[in-house]
Amino acid sequence: MMQDAFAYCAELVRSADRDRYLASLFAPAGHRGALHALYAFNIEIARVRDVAHQALAGEIRLQWWREAIGGERPGEIPANPVAAALMRTIERHGLSGEALASLIEARRFDVYDEPMASLADLESYAKSTCSALFALTSQILGGIGGEIAAGPAGIAYAVHDALRLFPLHAARRQLYVPAELLRSHGVDAEDVFAGRGSGGLDAALADLRQLAQAHLDALAARIPALPPAALPAFLPAALVRPSLKRLDRRDPFQPQELSPLRKQWLLWRAAGNPGRIAG
Repeated sequence: MMQDAFAYCAELVRSADRDRYLASLFAPAGHRGALHALYAFNIEIARVRDVAHQALAGEIRLQWWREAIGGERPGEIPANPVAAALMRTIERHGLSGEALASLIEARRFDVYDEPMASLADLESYAKSTCSALFALTSQILGGIGGEIAAGPAGIAYAVHDALRLFPLHAARRQLYVPAELLRSHGVDAEDVFAGRGSGGLDAALADLRQLAQAHLDALAARIPALPPAALPAFLPAALVRPSLKRLDRRDPFQPQELSPLRKQWLLWRAAGNPGRIAG
């Protein structure tokens, strides 16, 4: 049943992406199922490396999603609750198959160990993943024009994630911190993989925090122009600046998350005062 598919998505998001789940509770009840379907899809493709373990298996999983969204696997969709709920959401809200396909394509980076080469590459990756997710969420909520804020919101959020997940990525020899940035500060990637900190690494990560904050500033300038219906789509961004401040004070290999209570309060405050969304 379709109701069961949407319930499955809600539970998956609640357990695997708590921040977006909490943010979705501030959206109109009639739209939450669609948000959970979209977020569940994002979880599925973001964790392909963890589930597949090998690059070829990851590519096969991503290709399945490309074909499902492209209408090539209609007989298999009902057996996958996330796919079933997503396809219903695409039909109901007219979501762009091209944007979803671009999101999947960007996630190919995740299944390999090649480093993120440059800041431009990181921003491009962020736009195709996090920014696309913000734009699609805004569209579900009926916020025509939300795409004006999706770009900076997504880049800030993705850079924040790269910093927050830095030790996990380093442990599996992945670099989302751009190689050009590490080189400019004299950091050897092998030291990163070995968990060795340095002044150069601190400086490189500080540059990334500044990049995220600059995009948050750009988001703050665009919030007043957003249609009210779109605002709940951007609530997850309210967690970024406070998290960056905490990361600034910690060993990058031992980051500390904001407490669940702190996150709930930040989301509640931003829901009541949209000017707080960008911190």
